[in-house]
Amino acid sequence: MTARRGRGEGSIYWDEKRQRFIAAAVVGYTPAGKRIMRRGSGKTKTEARNKLKEVLRDHEDGLAIAPANFTVADAVRDWLAYGLTGRSAKTVAKCTGLCNTHVIPDLGARKLRALSATDVDKWLAAKAKTLSTATLQNLHNYLNRAVTRAMARDKVKRNVVALCGIPTGQPGRPSKSLNHAEATALLDAARGAPLEAYIVVSLLTGARTEELRALMWSHVDLDGLADVDPPIPPSMQVWRSVRAGGDTKTKKSRRTLALPGRCVAALRAHRAKHHGEETGLVFATSSGAELDAANVRRGFRSVARKAGLTEHNWTPRELRHSFVSLLSSGGMRIEEIADLMGHAGTRVTEAVYRHELRPVLLSGAVAMDQIFGGISEA
Repeated sequence: MTARRGRGEGSIYWDEKRQRFIAAAVVGYTPAGKRIMRRGSGKTKTEARNKLKEVLRDHEDGLAIAPANFTVADAVRDWLAYGLTGRSAKTVAKCTGLCNTHVIPDLGARKLRALSATDVDKWLAAKAKTLSTATLQNLHNYLNRAVTRAMARDKVKRNVVALCGIPTGQPGRPSKSLNHAEATALLDAARGAPLEAYIVVSLLTGARTEELRALMWSHVDLDGLADVDPPIPPSMQVWRSVRAGGDTKTKKSRRTLALPGRCVAALRAHRAKHHGEETGLVFATSSGAELDAANVRRGFRSVARKAGLTEHNWTPRELRHSFVSLLSSGGMRIEEIADLMGHAGTRVTEAVYRHELRPVLLSGAVAMDQIFGGISEA
C-alpha cells in the first residue's frame, strides 16, 4: 500500500491536457483566504517533484515574484528600457546596438536562473576571436548591469556574470602621432581648407575633438591684454564639450589654454568667414549647425590625403596624440603636458598619448659624462 503524503508535501497528479505530471503545494494564503499554489511539471513524477522543489526553494529565497521562464533577453531588455535613465541618446543607441547584436542572440534564450558562469565564460571566449578587448569589456559590463538589476528585483539569486573575467580580444588599430615633418606637411595642406582653423587649433593646443566642436566664440580671446602685469596672452576657455549636459570629460579637463600665434592667426581668418554666426559656435557647418564627428572626419581626411598621409589612415583624435609626442620630444616635462591635456595625472598621458619616435633618455649619459668626462672616438 502506497504511503500517504505528509501535510505540506503537496500532491502529484496527471494532467491529461498537457500530458505531464504536475506536482503542487500550498505555500500560503492571500488576505482573502485563497490558497497560494506553486507547481512544477515533468514527464515523470520524479521530474515534477524535483521541479516543485526548485520552485519552493526559490520561494523560500524570496524569488517568488520571478516567473520561471524569465530569460536573459528579458533581463537585458528590462535594463535597456529602464536602467539607462538620464543617459544620452548616443549612449542608449550604443548599448542597444551591442546588446541586440551580441548578447541577446547568443544568450537571450537561456533562462536567467539557469545562466552559469561557464556559459558566460564560453560566450566571452568565442567573442574574443572577433571582437576587441574594449568591446568585450562593454559587453561584459552591459550583461553584468542587466543581471544586477534583475537580482535587485528578485528575479535571480546571484549574479554569475560578476564572477567571470574578461579575456583579451583582438588588437584594435593602434593610435599614433605625427612627427615634426608630417605635422608641418599637414598644416601646410590645411591652408584654405574649411577645417584649417580646426586642425591648427587641435594640433597646437591638444584640445579634444568633442571640446573643439562645442567651443564658443564667447570663450575665445584673440587679443589678450598686453598692458597689464603680467600680460594676459590670447587664450581659449575649454569649458564645454558635446557630451551629455555639455560638461567636459572630467573636472580637470575644464581649463583655459593660451593660444599659439599660429592659432590666433587661423582663428582670426576663420572668424572673418562668419562661421557659426547664429549659434556662436567657433566651428560649425555652412548653415551654422554644430559639427558632428563625421563632418570632422571627412574634412580631416581630405587634408590628410593632400598631405600624403592617407595610407596611414589618420583620424582627427590623433592630432591630440601628436600634440603630446611633439612636446615630449621637445623636452617638456610630462607633468606640464598632463596639465595642458586636462589629465588628472601623468599615467594616461604617458601610457596612451605619448608616441615618441625616438624615446632616447639622455639624462643618464649626460650625468656620467659630467662625472667621468666624455671621451670622443678618434
